[in-house]
Amino acid sequence: MEETIRITVEDQHGEVRQLEIPDGINLSLMEVLKASEYPILATCGGMALCATCHVQVLAGQEKLEPRTEAELDMLDTLPDADDHSRLSCQIRLTASLDGLKIRVSGNN
Repeated sequence: MEETIRITVEDQHGEVRQLEIPDGINLSLMEVLKASEYPILATCGGMALCATCHVQVLAGQEKLEPRTEAELDMLDTLPDADDHSRLSCQIRLTASLDGLKIRVSGNN
């Protein structure tokens, strides 16, 4: 039986929705957010070169892979980045991310 990954997303206006994504979809969080009509620019196409897919991890950060050097370099360019900041293009969706809670950054 295919599992469902549930991710809670708060938009820049404070509205909260739960996304349900089938496990095994092989997409990044950025791709799912764009498909769900969140205002993610992703001008670099998911290459960790623009930081326009910045999100804050509200819960479940321990479930994520560590940030790469490229991701850290891009986050350093953002005035509002902190220890909970991630680039959604660098987060691959897996069943282990079920329950993740994020906030879409308002500066995308």
